[in-house]
Amino acid sequence: MLTRGNAAVERLVQGMALREALGATDPEAWLELDAEVRAVRPHAPVSRSGDRALVPALALCHRDGRVREAALEHVADAPDLLPLLVVRTADWAGPVRTRARELLPALLAGAEPADLVPVTALTLRLARRDRGGCARETLASFLRTARPAVLEPLLAAPDRHTRRFALGLAVERGLLPANRLALAAAADDDTVVQNLCAEAALALDPTGDDVLVPLLRSRYPAARSAGVTTLRRAGRHGEARPYLTDRSGQVRACARYVLRQGGTEPLPLYRALCADPADRGIPGWAPLGLAECGESADAELLWPLTTHLMPSVRARAVAGLRLLGRSDAERLRPLLDDPTPAVAREATDALLPWADRLPEDWLRRRLTARRSPAHTRRAAFRLLRARGGVAELRAAVILLDDPDPSLRTMAESAIRQWEPPVQGHRDPAELDALLNRCTHLFSEYVLLRLRWRAGLTGRSPAGGEQPTVGEPGTAPEPAAAVRHANSAAPPRRSRVRAIIRSWVRRTNA
Repeated sequence: MLTRGNAAVERLVQGMALREALGATDPEAWLELDAEVRAVRPHAPVSRSGDRALVPALALCHRDGRVREAALEHVADAPDLLPLLVVRTADWAGPVRTRARELLPALLAGAEPADLVPVTALTLRLARRDRGGCARETLASFLRTARPAVLEPLLAAPDRHTRRFALGLAVERGLLPANRLALAAAADDDTVVQNLCAEAALALDPTGDDVLVPLLRSRYPAARSAGVTTLRRAGRHGEARPYLTDRSGQVRACARYVLRQGGTEPLPLYRALCADPADRGIPGWAPLGLAECGESADAELLWPLTTHLMPSVRARAVAGLRLLGRSDAERLRPLLDDPTPAVAREATDALLPWADRLPEDWLRRRLTARRSPAHTRRAAFRLLRARGGVAELRAAVILLDDPDPSLRTMAESAIRQWEPPVQGHRDPAELDALLNRCTHLFSEYVLLRLRWRAGLTGRSPAGGEQPTVGEPGTAPEPAAAVRHANSAAPPRRSRVRAIIRSWVRRTNA
């Protein structure tokens, strides 16, 4: 199999430049190259090993420690080799490791800032290994005293671990103003960076709009919640009101806290937002916010919203009823046919505790592709699967022919995990027919065991024999089941037993 590592080795032997041969800048690419060069292959040509010792990049990864140590002296003349020098600082050979660590500080100081981006990512990845922490400490010591311009490429690196590392050092050195830190917290998709930059920005300027506005407008909940919480410190409690209906529960909780600290109780505000079911302007997350801080009696405001014109309001109303513990199976059943997937999904979550009380035939009719959209079929299947037993198997068999690939996959997974009912099934013939539809999902041995656990004897028609159906509620004789299982055991197990018997005979002889 041609891996990324051995493909790079072949290109390097043919004379290609290191950056072109590797074709990647992520840390794993360098580690794969190192591992590939050291790989021992008994049938590899002897000349190829000599070729590797002549290529500097491959010599740095050579199996012979003396070749690696000698190759270290060429790194100063070839900056592209710096990542491999970093790898050698964690070398298992003491002389190689010591010499690489001696060379690293000077080579880091002479590297271009852009070249430090892959080096930093590799150093942080290597720090997880034994003896790998030295390179990280050396790099951190260099960056703590380097010019601010050296850190700039690292602050925008694609690798999130590199950004965390660089931003931590920049905050430690006080290199970034509050506004830039706030913008970084608002724009970065890494939660660690968001929290780090938001805390640093608020420590420098806790009340200025240059910090609060980017945080409050961020698309990420961690940044928005930091901005909302700071409104209390700034004495601007009323500005938290719009965030009562934020899409993030964390932000909604922060908004409620800030309003309470300012003397405003959020519950009446939520009730006012949800009071008129005909109001098309109800914020989508208002019903869930009401449930998060409301009382059981507030369910009377949420039930009318389950038929609201806006799908987002309907979905959050159902979620709010579930949160308040006021779900009603009969009133929520029609929502499984809602044209919006989010509403059907929330209704399913609310109905799961009552899955065994819902009519099976009513749910099974919704599995028909011609009658129901995919999200309705998925909702009905989740409820039927929660019932377990033969009802789950019936539903899964129906979906084996569904036009939606994801539903077929769900059905196959459910069948493979299916457990027969403990008390058996009143109609063994139906159960036998259902299992015969699933023969392609099991080996013959596994299917035979499943049929035995389900109270059926004999093999399915797919196995070449007519099924023998036992009496309802009865199981096959244990001895017969064991004989069937042994006869269907995998061939490999039979070969192992034969080898053991042969060895015992030779020993006794």
